[in-house]
Amino acid sequence: MSRRTVLKAGATLLLSVLAPLRAYAAQILAVRVWPAEDYTRVTLENDTDLKATHFIVKDPERMVVDIEGLELNPTLKSLVAKIQSNDPYIKQVRVGQNRPNVVRLVFDLKEEVTPQVFTLAPAGNYKHRLIFDLYPNKPIDPIAAMIEKGDWTDPAPETGAAAAAVAPKPTPKEQLAELKPDLKAEPREELKNELKTAEKFDKNGKLVRMITIALDPGHGGEDPGASGKNGSREKDIVLSIAKRLKAKLEDVPNIRVMLTRDGDYFVPLGTRVEKARKVQADLFVSIHADAFVQPTARGSSVFVLSEKGATSSAARWLADKENLADTIGGVNVKNHDKQLASVLFDLSTTAQINDSMKLGRSVLGEIGGINRLHKGSVEQAGFAVLKAPDIPSILIETAFISNPEEEAKLLDEAYQNKLADAIVTGIRRYFAKNPPLAKNRLT
Repeated sequence: MSRRTVLKAGATLLLSVLAPLRAYAAQILAVRVWPAEDYTRVTLENDTDLKATHFIVKDPERMVVDIEGLELNPTLKSLVAKIQSNDPYIKQVRVGQNRPNVVRLVFDLKEEVTPQVFTLAPAGNYKHRLIFDLYPNKPIDPIAAMIEKGDWTDPAPETGAAAAAVAPKPTPKEQLAELKPDLKAEPREELKNELKTAEKFDKNGKLVRMITIALDPGHGGEDPGASGKNGSREKDIVLSIAKRLKAKLEDVPNIRVMLTRDGDYFVPLGTRVEKARKVQADLFVSIHADAFVQPTARGSSVFVLSEKGATSSAARWLADKENLADTIGGVNVKNHDKQLASVLFDLSTTAQINDSMKLGRSVLGEIGGINRLHKGSVEQAGFAVLKAPDIPSILIETAFISNPEEEAKLLDEAYQNKLADAIVTGIRRYFAKNPPLAKNRLT
């Protein structure tokens, strides 16, 4: 056999080996970027599991990612245009074919970050995902964030107790008639201290108890939640309602509000609870918009935690669905705080559930005045997001987004305002009967 024949045979063999590699090269199906103050997430959705390595380069700050088994395609190139100028952590990204079958991404950073790079198995409507989460080196302190944003309210000078400040008035108009404080003013040093201690003395020397409420708009980012027939998404509607509710609650003296998310990004269920506990919240209110397989299902509901099983099959089904948020939204299992989840479950007490039931009944009664109730009583199920051991917690299903008539309501600004007013009234009635005590949080 001649040398030429041998070389030709070798080349043919090599091509036969490389051909399957080309044929089965992974395909990037979509790229998404979710910038937020908490962290920025970059998602590469693909048709198979990808292997990636990454490292940080200093001066200037960069994160370099090499992805194996990948050829550059237009979808991946589009990542460059998806980086927004207001992204807190990413200045820009560069994409290129580093070597055969390996694509390199270079993230030019605005500051030092602590990256988490991990993969997610197919879930919901998503196929395989490669995730890059870029966290600030120094985690954001929720209390400091509230101070910086001006998310506090001055106590009413003539008020000696929070219970009187939040007691309901005879009519809804009167209930929300107080003047809103100037939230754009620069924080005074005493207010910074007050935010940390949740106590302050008025001009008469009486102790004023500030109330902190954590509002939790469900879903977000990679997790859109339920969707309506007209294309509306649960994550957008509940964020809009939560922002309206926040503004109305801040109209009430001695109340300040923390949002677990204030934009379109994903927050794990445990992190939502942890955020509320870090600001020593007095209440936790999670806001959702229900969906069911039948479009005829309708009505609002309020749920609290149950450790002994759900009060109905529908409540159990809904809790199971909502608890899938971490799977769909995407949690880095290796870094997930399993210990926190265990503590939240083990320390959930009868007292917390009893207080949650009181709050739930008060809010449900007010919501029933503006929308049909799916069930006339507060229901219970094992919602993961309600498992703070020391904070009365409720989950409000505002309406069925899967019902076209209720979807239209949820998209209507007037209805959102009425709903927010009802929740405010319910919260005020709860505090009128259950004045907040001095804080003695579990740590």
